[in-house]
Amino acid sequence: MFLSLVAGLGNPGREYESTRHNLGWVVLDALAKKHGLTWKQAPQFKAEVARWDVGGRTRWLAKPQTFMNASGVAVQALARFYQIEPAAIAAVYDDITIELGLVKVTVTGSAGGHNGVASLLEHVGDGFVRYRLGIGPKQPAQMELSDFVLGKFLPDQQITVTQKLDHYVTGLELLLSRGVEPAMNQINRRDSK
Repeated sequence: MFLSLVAGLGNPGREYESTRHNLGWVVLDALAKKHGLTWKQAPQFKAEVARWDVGGRTRWLAKPQTFMNASGVAVQALARFYQIEPAAIAAVYDDITIELGLVKVTVTGSAGGHNGVASLLEHVGDGFVRYRLGIGPKQPAQMELSDFVLGKFLPDQQITVTQKLDHYVTGLELLLSRGVEPAMNQINRRDSK
């Protein structure tokens, strides 16, 4: 299945720029930059979008501007307009259940407490591909989840993210070029300890 829409989940606004919850945007920005793509405001979709023509087909990158909890609204608007099925959508987002620096590709499952994923499930339905970027574990354990995900990476964590950015992007490129099964086989095996 050709993935036609890649949505990075995050929150708009300067105060959210370097937070753990915006890691999906960081990775999508890096992918767009690598391929010379330009972001444009698309108010009709409540998103920033970049058009990527690959092998005679068009793929859309999107950063919903709805805030995380309503990400599905923007993704649904894009999917409806371009007639894109859930199976042709990939969501790129932070995941607290995965260790920082690791990536996991999955297709089904619950939202796992992630409000952006819950919004996608509500508005788009299940079946979209999940490109899950590890930000865990939550430290300290008693910290509120929202405070943790909306917090900025600690200096040593930021170094890890910076060092892993190419790894995140090449994994995403593998998913987009080869498809879900090969990406799951390669990325999930490589990133499981």
